[in-house]
Amino acid sequence: MSRIGKQPIVIPSGVEVTVDGGEIRVKGPLGQLSQEIHRHVTITRDGDTLTVTVKNPDEKSQRSLWGLYRRLIGNMVTGVTMGFSRQLEVNGVGYRAAVSGNTLTLQLGYSHPVVYTLREGLKATIDKNVITITGSDKQQVGQTAAEIRLLRKPEPYKGKGIKYSDEVIRRKAGKAAAKGA
Repeated sequence: MSRIGKQPIVIPSGVEVTVDGGEIRVKGPLGQLSQEIHRHVTITRDGDTLTVTVKNPDEKSQRSLWGLYRRLIGNMVTGVTMGFSRQLEVNGVGYRAAVSGNTLTLQLGYSHPVVYTLREGLKATIDKNVITITGSDKQQVGQTAAEIRLLRKPEPYKGKGIKYSDEVIRRKAGKAAAKGA
């Protein structure tokens, strides 16, 4: 039995869930999300709860699908009600970030500014040196944050670059002074 998969998903008020054959759509105050469903996974609705099951829970591949789809649908419900966010810190002398519409302009020590266009449905806000990416799709929020971080990964000597706000950069000691000079 899947420990995650057997937990029911509670649908809060204001959220519409429709299951059409091989697709589930979740609509709420923050947007609408859809997900295709694997042929071995079945979703049943009982009032304000959803239950995910698989055809043969004895097979390892189907048990893994069970927990996966339970978590994906749970994230969809959470995303359209509360949303997801990811914070990035920009560290370095002269490193700046600015946002206008769905375009993020970053000064990262290169000879030119780096322009990053956000995906549809995502928003970015900047407070001092912290970029906050918010949206209803957890996968897109995480992927966008990872792509922005890759524009200038943090380096271990001075800690310059873009890092997640909860990330800890292991610092290295610099070059040791010359001996006997």
